[in-house]
Amino acid sequence: MAIGFRASGLSFRVGGVLAAISLLSACATDGKAEGPKSASSSKQAAPGMGKGYSHDPFPSTYKAYPGTPTLLTNVTIFDGEGGTLTGGSVLFSDGKIVAVGQSVAAPAGATVIDGTGKVVTPGIIDIHSHLGDYPSPGVQANSDGNEATGPVTADVWAEHSVWPQDPGFSRALVNGGVTTLQILPGSANLMGGRSVVLKNVYARTEQGMKFPGAPYGLKMACGENPKRVYGSKGRQPSTRMGNIAVDRQTWAKAAEYKRKWDKFETDGGEAPTRDIAMDTLRGVLSGEILVQNHCYRADEMAIVLDMAKEFGYQVGAFHHAVEAYKIGDLLKANGTCAAVWADWWGFKMESYDAISENLALLQNAGACAMIHSDDENGIQRLNQEVAKALAAGRRAGIQISDAKAWEWLTINPAKALGIADKTGSLKPGKMADVVLWNGNPFSVYARPEKVWIDGAMLYDANNPKLRPVSDFELGQPGAGDTK
Repeated sequence: MAIGFRASGLSFRVGGVLAAISLLSACATDGKAEGPKSASSSKQAAPGMGKGYSHDPFPSTYKAYPGTPTLLTNVTIFDGEGGTLTGGSVLFSDGKIVAVGQSVAAPAGATVIDGTGKVVTPGIIDIHSHLGDYPSPGVQANSDGNEATGPVTADVWAEHSVWPQDPGFSRALVNGGVTTLQILPGSANLMGGRSVVLKNVYARTEQGMKFPGAPYGLKMACGENPKRVYGSKGRQPSTRMGNIAVDRQTWAKAAEYKRKWDKFETDGGEAPTRDIAMDTLRGVLSGEILVQNHCYRADEMAIVLDMAKEFGYQVGAFHHAVEAYKIGDLLKANGTCAAVWADWWGFKMESYDAISENLALLQNAGACAMIHSDDENGIQRLNQEVAKALAAGRRAGIQISDAKAWEWLTINPAKALGIADKTGSLKPGKMADVVLWNGNPFSVYARPEKVWIDGAMLYDANNPKLRPVSDFELGQPGAGDTK
């Protein structure tokens, strides 16, 4: 694979012999906690694992593109954690945020950009995407997101279907300001497999996109999808009670599998037989892997929370969660986030009781809430989706500032993904994942003007040469036209 790219004023073409260039080898609910930490980035995930199996046999090989010290001045800043600053400055260098303030001095050699009339935010994080697993062109040959061969497929990993050349990645970057995204398996199954968190950069392999140190997720689903897929085949589950029964039986097996492996790694002896699916579920029970649960109805989310208590795991986030507004207090009490749409509803019965005030009501209840896409087009306008949810809340009398609403796009998904210590806000020491918008990002006219990932400028609306284009698009009609 060769990739045409221009970054930070330097041109790169990686492919064939030039592949030796290393550039492409490459939720807490109180608003304060940084979220769970994960050992998934190390080859041996926890102390004593030398006698066990590798918990990360496909480690990240991500390497940031090169950047230059950059100072953005005279900008309105949404820091991603509810703070705002007018006429401020943001300095980043060596891939990290260095300083944010009213007046920041430019170090020698820094690029200085006057952003008068513009807004700077952290890069958007989409917690629910299928880019790469359901890439464009959307044909059956590229449909690799649902292993719908059994209700429990915890053995599959979404990253093993990710196609790095999916043109959707660049569209999300240049149109939507998305710098990080979680790729999930589909929702046909009760336990659909592992998710993976990616940096939104082009690379030769998905491992070159893989967010270093991010925990894996387990995609689970409740409700209509599993019972429809398997009930139509005359198999269990065919009802909602069947969904929970299969889940509980599977968790019981996983608990026994974990007990055997924990004992072996502590006491030695003969190693238990490996089961790749149970490896994932053991990771959940050990707190290394975060549950990302597709679920619509409030009553089902409450049942899942009780099931999680029964087997001792944590639900990181409910996705879609159109009825989350009914149980904001339960979500807050259980430390579980809700990833929702602004106004997508009515396409099946369990999505019927949605309201556009969902996000605002969750915020008002003190729960961890965020926007998500689940769509290759919606991911390009998540800022507008938040604008709709924000307006609906204000019409209902819930006053939330623009800067506070930006938490729904950055720090809250970062918490739910266990990466809030690394990204999600413009705080010194965090990754310099930064977007300069051409105006108010909640306007329908707003577009990213420049996007940096780890301090490297990967998109500039004013420079046609600084637009990521994959091999798949090179030579195609309209290649590089990301509008």
